[in-house]
Amino acid sequence: MSLISALANVHLKGQFGDYESKNENELLKISENKNLLIVQIVQYKNSSISIENIDIDGLKLKNEPLIVINNNETRILWNGPKNWLLVSTKKDLLKDILLNFDEINFAVTDLSHSRAIIEIEGKEVKEVLKKGCPFNFNTLEKNNSINSTYNGIAFTVDMIGINPEKIRLFALRSFGESLYLSITDASLEFGYKSI
Repeated sequence: MSLISALANVHLKGQFGDYESKNENELLKISENKNLLIVQIVQYKNSSISIENIDIDGLKLKNEPLIVINNNETRILWNGPKNWLLVSTKKDLLKDILLNFDEINFAVTDLSHSRAIIEIEGKEVKEVLKKGCPFNFNTLEKNNSINSTYNGIAFTVDMIGINPEKIRLFALRSFGESLYLSITDASLEFGYKSI
């Protein structure tokens, strides 16, 4: 199955908004990431298995709010109590996940083709997010993630970097275009480069 972009109809390359007379490094950079493995892992309430002994790509699950554990290829976002979202560039990692998480204790769902992924980088990233989301982004730190809404669209935010600020947004594929248009509209004030 070939991967079809969730944002193919709206993601245009170029510079937009207030970009004139600005250094290209000052512009926000907005891109679509469409080649990631996304897996939701949920531990059942009646499960007595300890997650501390489970290893995925050298990472241990943590049941701590907002926490993202990661290495160069894989990020595991806390998504709720006993609920994680694994995001990886390693497509074959799904086989290991299915071996490590039995059906009696865990629900494992491949969400790779059901999400739109938008990456934003630049010094005004948090300001863009504040325009449509009620969360206090001043408290969001590197390797934190939240679930919230942006102009009424449910999304997940993964704070990848701080200097410069870099975030990854996940939304249902069916809402991807609407989220993208909301984000790019909020970015016009600062100027952005779509790559």
